Amino acid sequence: MVENELERTIVIIPAHNEGAHIAPIVRQIKANYPYFDVLVIDDGSSDDTRARALDAGASVISNPFSLGYGGALQTGYIYATRNRYNFLVQLDGDGQHDPTCIYDLINPVQSGTADITIGSRFLISQKEGLDWPAYRAPVVRMIGMRLFSAIATFFTGQKVTDPTSGYQAMNRRAFHLLAGDKFPIDYPDADVIIMLHRAGFRIKEVPVRMFPSPDDKSMHSGLKPLYYIFKMFLSIIVTLLRR
Repeated sequence: MVENELERTIVIIPAHNEGAHIAPIVRQIKANYPYFDVLVIDDGSSDDTRARALDAGASVISNPFSLGYGGALQTGYIYATRNRYNFLVQLDGDGQHDPTCIYDLINPVQSGTADITIGSRFLISQKEGLDWPAYRAPVVRMIGMRLFSAIATFFTGQKVTDPTSGYQAMNRRAFHLLAGDKFPIDYPDADVIIMLHRAGFRIKEVPVRMFPSPDDKSMHSGLKPLYYIFKMFLSIIVTLLRR
């Protein structure tokens, strides 16, 4: 991939009250991927998330009040679309997602073999030379992950091991679609995978390293698991009913 194309890659990080975690994430991305722009979407934080992100070298969009995880993500998609980026990476602002995995995640998209990649915490055994420990999650949350894995696998016709992963990379065509009004802004997980598949996008999972949320309060996992499962079912039904 030539340098000018690398310069048209943006990393978006939705963050709500992540002042304790955001700066090291931004610095690690800037150090390892100097040609990538980094945008933090400060989603109505009441702490110093904005100041710490700016100090670490990121650009920041500050929502005046919290739009939620999906709303913060779509803010990033709209920004990337308007500023004509070629590629986009998204990761959470709480330190769950290992930034050193960005290259593996974006490589299939930049090489043209996939339109969107999903970082899977459950595929680490398929990558040689890794000593990463297996990811552990609370029982109810794991049940939800397995359930939506089965649903996404059924409706896409391909194995989807980690449909709730917020660690993703995509090309311009994909994030342009997600910047529009069909994006399920409240609960963007398995329903987005199904939507993208139905729209003809090529989806690929990539092994990545993830850590448990440091404070168990990430934007992506803030909903109570049983309530989340119920609402996700509704969102998937709406997605399937759309033409």
